[in-house]
Amino acid sequence: MSTERYTNTGGTELLKSSSLYREFQAEREEILRHKWLESEKAGYDIGFERALTDWILRHRSKWRRARQGERVSQTDGGR
Repeated sequence: MSTERYTNTGGTELLKSSSLYREFQAEREEILRHKWLESEKAGYDIGFERALTDWILRHRSKWRRARQGERVSQTDGGR
């Protein structure tokens, strides 16, 4: 595979269609949702780094297990 492939817009599309990128995006959305909820509770913006750390410590393991379960269900036809 040439490096030229990643320097054009096709490389961007390849990246966005990768499962790793989709997982990153899904995790990021969960962190942003957590940031919003925790900021509402605190009455001020807690910031991304604090939300990230808190989410990783409190929710990431469960979230990942649930995501893996979803992927298994999708690949075996929901059986």
